[in-house]
Amino acid sequence: MVVLLFGVLFSFLVSFSWGSAILSSVLLTIYSLLCLNSSFSLGYNLMFSSSSMSALLIFLSCLLCFLSLLSTPMEKSPSYIFCILFLLSVLLMAFSVSNIISFYVFFEASLIPTLILIIGWGYQPERLQAGTYMMLYTVSASLPLLVIILWRALEGGSMITWFLGNTGSLWGGYFLLVIYGAFLVKLPMYTVHLWLPKAHVEAPLAGSMILAGILLKLGGYGVFQMNLCFSLFQGGWGYFIVAVSMWGGLLSTLMCLRQVDVKSLVAYSSVGHMGLVSSGFLMDSTWGVSSAVITMLAHGFSSSALFCLAYFTYEKCHTRSIPYIKGFLQLYPALSLFWFVLCCVNMAAPPSINLVGELMVVPALFSSSVFLVVIMGLMVFFSAAYNMYLYTSVNHGQGSTYVTSGLNRYYEMMSLFCHLVPLLLLLKGDLFFICWGEGLS
Repeated sequence: MVVLLFGVLFSFLVSFSWGSAILSSVLLTIYSLLCLNSSFSLGYNLMFSSSSMSALLIFLSCLLCFLSLLSTPMEKSPSYIFCILFLLSVLLMAFSVSNIISFYVFFEASLIPTLILIIGWGYQPERLQAGTYMMLYTVSASLPLLVIILWRALEGGSMITWFLGNTGSLWGGYFLLVIYGAFLVKLPMYTVHLWLPKAHVEAPLAGSMILAGILLKLGGYGVFQMNLCFSLFQGGWGYFIVAVSMWGGLLSTLMCLRQVDVKSLVAYSSVGHMGLVSSGFLMDSTWGVSSAVITMLAHGFSSSALFCLAYFTYEKCHTRSIPYIKGFLQLYPALSLFWFVLCCVNMAAPPSINLVGELMVVPALFSSSVFLVVIMGLMVFFSAAYNMYLYTSVNHGQGSTYVTSGLNRYYEMMSLFCHLVPLLLLLKGDLFFICWGEGLS
């Protein structure tokens, strides 16, 4: 962790050059990937914690920040690069600290560079309203959590997250709802999700990639951390929140079918996937937690890649309105291939890791209620429907007059390919060992 922080500090020093920032972010990504081999454990000290989940999210953060810089080579202003690298440093600290007050500080501090990205590099005047929505929803939900943390500190209790629950009768039903509510808004759970589509539509490409790929995972990581010491089922809220999450996920997938903006459609699909994540974590079983972690990782790559595709498509036809985007298969067959593969990944088709995550949540839901499994089945069906609608609308049909022919840029193909490799091969590491062994022989 210390090496990663020094790497980010070095990135700040060279952030005035886009090429140097790219190189330093690549080195950070490689180092975070190497750390995965030694992180399948759970350890705490007074400053930092280490676990397999935090290591995965640190790797995801480093990789997506690198890809966000790679996907926008035209944005070479030092302030833009500095903002992304500062956000990366905040995320690394949030995923690494063991003190609950420090985690809360970095959890909230991640909103500042995100807000700067939306307001400073957004496209429409409505970006001010989107930033206001994001701050009001997330800060309003987390302020009661700060009050409870300070109350706990005044009682002289431990601030290490692992020991937070050793407080006797303080944590009643409503207290638990307040504690988990701060993270459920950040996921976001349906009913408190309205800030997310607005923020995505108005954010620049890097803002959308980092928001969907990493910042939503802060909410899931917070729920995971709270599950180490509490359980919503103790306060009587567990089944209610799981039911709302699953039902909200189904409604979000239905909302995707009536969206006309590509970025808005991808944003609502994120709400549906995060409903599965929150349900998996809150069920607090081995199947549920494993499913939630895999779904979080898969969604981080797939949603970021879809926002990349939406931006690259917008560059070629200057609109995000689905009725006006037609015939991409004729003019840009390479981009159409990525549209097909990523839509299949988003609907959890094999061999993507999304499929593993969605299959593993079924036993956890079945142990609670058969009704939840029925909702899950409907979510899978309508997820396939809106992904087919998105792919066929953009790529098939008579070519639109809004679409101009041209060449694919090198960074577009490289960015999309770097998104696809982890999605298809991350859980198939034995392939690399087989190839390595054959090469040695």
